[in-house]
Amino acid sequence: MTHVGFVGAGRMGAPMVERLVQAGHDVRVLGRSSEKRAAVGALGATAEADVRAVADGAQVVVVCVFSDDQVHEVCLADGLLQAMAPGSVLVVHTTGSPKTVETLAAQAPGVAVVDAPVSGGPHDIAAGQITLFLGGDTDAVERARPVLGCYGDPILHTGGLGSGQWVKLLNNTLLTAQLGLLREAAAFGARVGVEEAGLISAIRRGSGTSRAADMVGSRESASVAEFIASISEFLGKDVAVIRAVAAETGNDLGVLEGLIDRALPAESPATG
Repeated sequence: MTHVGFVGAGRMGAPMVERLVQAGHDVRVLGRSSEKRAAVGALGATAEADVRAVADGAQVVVVCVFSDDQVHEVCLADGLLQAMAPGSVLVVHTTGSPKTVETLAAQAPGVAVVDAPVSGGPHDIAAGQITLFLGGDTDAVERARPVLGCYGDPILHTGGLGSGQWVKLLNNTLLTAQLGLLREAAAFGARVGVEEAGLISAIRRGSGTSRAADMVGSRESASVAEFIASISEFLGKDVAVIRAVAAETGNDLGVLEGLIDRALPAESPATG
């Protein structure tokens, strides 16, 4: 049994906590309000009102919040990192800038930091089959693996600290580009009289298929625009991050830029 601290038991984090509890781990979860503490208790975990209590005695602490700003707030401003014991491991599931985990590692040299962004949704976590991209020292990754293996499969060690974030950001950039291509194909099909659902169904069985086509085609409506709208908040956030960090490193996304613009609506944070 491992003592696990957990911050961010929301849409993605709650099924993670549930599987950790089912695996027999001692899990302490941040719940700032009485309502959130009750929800944590319903998952079978111990609710704590303060991040320092979450970190106290934990061998592994998992952070699964929405944004980089929230990671900074929880880990630095609220004192989570400072409260973690030397030799413990901090796992950051939040997709964000690779510089964030590098900053955390520099602030707490006695704590091993692993970036572990996820690819999939709550249903994948519940099934124990969400993909994890892990960046960090091999020893730290191996120490975190028994905990992450409760809900992650496959667990892919992508390299040094920050590499998991780069892989996740590039993965979502490619997905967005594929959706941009698919949207253009659907628009062309409509102009020549080909019905969108039928086009997507056929493409999924042809050489032009893609993961994007499968994701759209698995929906009842089989509409590219509706699928993009359903995930634009999350996809747009990740694309905005990779555009920013690419610029910081003196790079650009090349031909992917135009395809991203084809996919995401104008009001998306990635294009606004």
